[in-house]
Amino acid sequence: MNPQQGIGWWGIARLGLVQTMLGAIIVLTTSTLNRIMVVELALPAMLPGFLVAVHHFVQLARPRIGYGSDLGGRRTPWIIGGMLLLAFSGFLAAAGTVVMGHSIVIGSVVAFIGFFGIGLGSGATGTSLLVLLAKEVEPARKPAAATLVWFMMIAGFAITATVAGKFLDPYSPSRLLQVTGVVSLLAFCFALLAVRGVERGSGSESDATEGSLDSSQPAEPFRQALSTIWQEKQARTFTLFVFVSMLAYSFQDLILEPFAGLVFGMTPGESTQLAGTQHGGVLLGMLAVAASGSLVRSNSRHLLRIWTVGGCLASAAALSALASGGLRADTWHLSANVFALGFCNGAFAVAAIASMMTLASEGQAGREGLRMGLWGAAQAIAFALGGFLGTVAVDVCRQFVSESSHAYGLVFSFEAILFVMAAWLGLGVRVSKTSVATQSPSFGEVAVHEIMAGRQ
Repeated sequence: MNPQQGIGWWGIARLGLVQTMLGAIIVLTTSTLNRIMVVELALPAMLPGFLVAVHHFVQLARPRIGYGSDLGGRRTPWIIGGMLLLAFSGFLAAAGTVVMGHSIVIGSVVAFIGFFGIGLGSGATGTSLLVLLAKEVEPARKPAAATLVWFMMIAGFAITATVAGKFLDPYSPSRLLQVTGVVSLLAFCFALLAVRGVERGSGSESDATEGSLDSSQPAEPFRQALSTIWQEKQARTFTLFVFVSMLAYSFQDLILEPFAGLVFGMTPGESTQLAGTQHGGVLLGMLAVAASGSLVRSNSRHLLRIWTVGGCLASAAALSALASGGLRADTWHLSANVFALGFCNGAFAVAAIASMMTLASEGQAGREGLRMGLWGAAQAIAFALGGFLGTVAVDVCRQFVSESSHAYGLVFSFEAILFVMAAWLGLGVRVSKTSVATQSPSFGEVAVHEIMAGRQ
């Protein structure tokens, strides 16, 4: 393979498999352990909520992780090390949950260490993986590559939840440890095989110093390096965009299903299906972004900006419709509205990830990891705050507004305003002409050609 062409679709899919394995461990720790603590162990919901928040806030270390990978110039060791820590910590979190059945204090301490490690491990793996994709995937493929990798992570959620769920019944503490241990071990082994030779095969090892920091000069201290990146207008604006947009994205996570039950009278089963409808829209929105990349060959440097800004504005419109639809619940088609919201969310989210991959190399050379870590930290904080603040906002509004439809409508309207603010910030993010090839082959043409030719 010509190194200048970057990795092909087979290489991108292999890196996507790492994201699948990451998702497999995360879904067990953030969903399954959450349910076991609350239902089987009858512990306060605040405990798993706190532990999941720890997993998010620890990812503030992402900039430091990205800085460390910049110094070495290679990302594969950080991906492998992150997956090893993630796999071990996932099993440790499950062990802590089991110990809670005998000693809440000791079990909580063990689980805290586990969730702390989960945050560090997922941060190291996720940040380094995106940087590797940003450096090794040619610009014309980045929208489709972002869609594929994100899609494979969601597949990891779905497949693990389904398969592991069957093996967990009937539940017992020993069975929980067995399932978690097997999933963690398999996830690490598959990830290890997936990354083997990808970075080397793209020619990055031979060109490890190209565009990287000058090894003959003393390394710039982390704080100084972070300050330098923050002075870059492009990086600073995109950081603010990521935070505001992902805050808006996660704001409805914990309030949409209660809204469907209280205002539209849906049963638990119906509201769960509604969540499935939303995720279906998200996947379709992602695929739309990827498909557009294969249709548009000219002005492709504007394509991601259009999808990012347009997706935010469309999400704001869908949320405004949701707010007004709650006022006439008897005639409003909630499923269609939620599907549209999912589509808009999915389109903007994957376009933002593709933009992240493209913008990581703009600015001071050799700081791709630090930029990606900065944006990953902004995303993690937004996710940690979004769901919690959404529930707080509903509770506050219900103190002053008697009708549930009005209270939820106010919160959805505020979320729409956040998306409009994100769109305004997104307008200030511009990709240079040199970052995106304007005459590259389409996604479909390249993929078919490489699959038929058996190229990596």
